[in-house]
Amino acid sequence: MGGREDAALELVVSLHRILRTLRRAAPAGRLQPTQLILLALLKELGPSRIGVLADRVPCSQPTATAAIVDMQSAGLVHREPDPTDGRATRVAVTEAGTRALADVAHGEAEALMKRLGSLPPEDVESVLAIGRVLRRLAEAEVSDVEVPDADTADGDAADGDVAGRPPVSGPGA
Repeated sequence: MGGREDAALELVVSLHRILRTLRRAAPAGRLQPTQLILLALLKELGPSRIGVLADRVPCSQPTATAAIVDMQSAGLVHREPDPTDGRATRVAVTEAGTRALADVAHGEAEALMKRLGSLPPEDVESVLAIGRVLRRLAEAEVSDVEVPDADTADGDAADGDVAGRPPVSGPGA
């Protein structure tokens, strides 16, 4: 591994550790991480089909279905007919689901702010600013993220790569 790969690994490990710490500091009740992501997506997207949600998490459709069934039993979501396809249903967040999501988010944000209190002010600003960048990265379609192989490890995929994928184009390319 090189400098960028080592830095990426350190970031991944650090993000996992921070999230674990925040989840422990502000328990989500009975909600699992996938359920929290699904609730946040439903709040953002509005009523959606399970397949769409599974693609956005990302997780398998059976995993999303199981999470939705559990949340439906808890009154956090409900199913409704899809107005564009009478054979299909969509999932929508309930008022209880919105409250549960807000409770978790506020609890974790409060725990994060306590942790940030130990950092110098310029580091706090840097951490808070990176949140917008991480959100864009999290929302990027998997197909939008080019993973360089050994022959393009410098990240320059302008000429395509040995796997025959087309060159990267568009914003940030």
